[in-house]
Amino acid sequence: MSAGESMTMIGKRHAASIAITGALALAVLAGCTVGPKYHPPAPPQIKAANYKESTLNFQDQPGWKVASPQDAMLRGNWWEVFHEPELNTLEDQLNIDNQNIKQFFEQYMAARAMVAEARSQYWPTITLGPSWSRSRNSANQRVSSTATTGTTTSLWTVPLDVSWAPDIWGKIRNEVREAQYAAQVSAADLQLEKLTEQASLAEYYFEIRGQDMLQQILDQTVAADQKALDATQGAYDAGVGDYISVVEARNTLLSAKSAATNVGLLRAQYEHAIAVLLGKVATDFSIPVRPMTYTPPPIPTGLPSQLLERRPDVAAAERTLAEANATIGVGYGAFFPQFNISATGGLESATFKHLFDWPSRIWSIGPSASQVIFDGGLYRAELHQYQAQYNADLAAYRQTSLTAFQQVEDALAATRIYSQQILSQEDAAKSAQEFLDLETQRYNLGVDPYVDVVTAQTTLLGDQQTLNALHVSQMISAVQLVQSLGGGWDASQLPTPSQAGAKAPNSAYTMEK
Repeated sequence: MSAGESMTMIGKRHAASIAITGALALAVLAGCTVGPKYHPPAPPQIKAANYKESTLNFQDQPGWKVASPQDAMLRGNWWEVFHEPELNTLEDQLNIDNQNIKQFFEQYMAARAMVAEARSQYWPTITLGPSWSRSRNSANQRVSSTATTGTTTSLWTVPLDVSWAPDIWGKIRNEVREAQYAAQVSAADLQLEKLTEQASLAEYYFEIRGQDMLQQILDQTVAADQKALDATQGAYDAGVGDYISVVEARNTLLSAKSAATNVGLLRAQYEHAIAVLLGKVATDFSIPVRPMTYTPPPIPTGLPSQLLERRPDVAAAERTLAEANATIGVGYGAFFPQFNISATGGLESATFKHLFDWPSRIWSIGPSASQVIFDGGLYRAELHQYQAQYNADLAAYRQTSLTAFQQVEDALAATRIYSQQILSQEDAAKSAQEFLDLETQRYNLGVDPYVDVVTAQTTLLGDQQTLNALHVSQMISAVQLVQSLGGGWDASQLPTPSQAGAKAPNSAYTMEK
């Protein structure tokens, strides 16, 4: 082998090694993603094995008890735990027709579409722009050496432009992640809105049943007061009673009638609120009257360590943090050079007849790069903004977690304490009834004046109203307990980033004609 052939062989090997090295470098750059790697925040340290309010005086005091921690947690249709068929029917309607839920659903669909928008940057942009023009040059271009002055020309053009910016620094990948996490936040917000609307419906429903029970109490009181007025009027007419007793009995009756009339106001407002929750016109909606008192069933709370996985608001706060972390990566990517590869090809001819001939072809191709040399500190300021927003979102996540435990403990305490207060109030109502019976007997015997009977009547009515209000409050606190536990939801139902970025189905929204 000659020296010249040896040098040629070495040159070829050197060129091949450069090409391989360049290809590896491009591969490394293509997989480079700048920005901090996301690590989920550590949850609050929980030392207790059970909720404090679920074990406080658990064995020593009567009343409502929570379910055993080993019992299965609520899943799916959580309202079915109350065993109220009418409520179940209303909740099913709400999940279909509630307009707020529909609004959050469409916002989730929009968030999923934004993932596709971000992902579209992975691909080149191809533009086809056919055009035709006809023009005439001036014939008075005396200083021009162009031979075509004063002529009319036509130009047919069919250009095809291709532009592609490779994602070398991972800027697009961070934007896609940011959009995916934002879609997950929207999905969690949708579940939170569902839970909020479902809990509101259950609360309004038990409020209506409490108003129906209160109406029954007041109607019975009006009937009893009417009998008392008739008795005192009869005694007065017979000459064995005094007129002041008649006046007192009449005043008691009128006060009871006024209170009985006022009950309809709150009931109507709760009924109208339920109509709105169901997506119905309040004018066309009504709920039958059915006086009832309820006792909440034992509600499985699970363990405190499971709570954060069951709350959609906590999931939304954590995904917001992941989104903020991806935004920091986008901010870092702005500091690096931007590369672009563009190509143009097509056909160009003065006549349409020859437009598609082979000599009519045109093309150009070439890469380009750009790097900001000075921006007055814009990119650095934006990066600091993104980092500060991440820290704010981290604090919001921790605050949401702490609030979750507070709400569970509050609802547990309220449900348990209301149940104990109900037991005492039931005894008070029984005692008030006995007091009224005794005072009525003493009045009939002429021992006590009728004002003592009025006092006993007022005491009984007040105790009955208080007892009814406690029953309602206990049911509301039970609903709030279920809501604070996350209903029947858990984090496993949250779509993954890839699922959130999958092709979204067509929106359920149909424009009215």
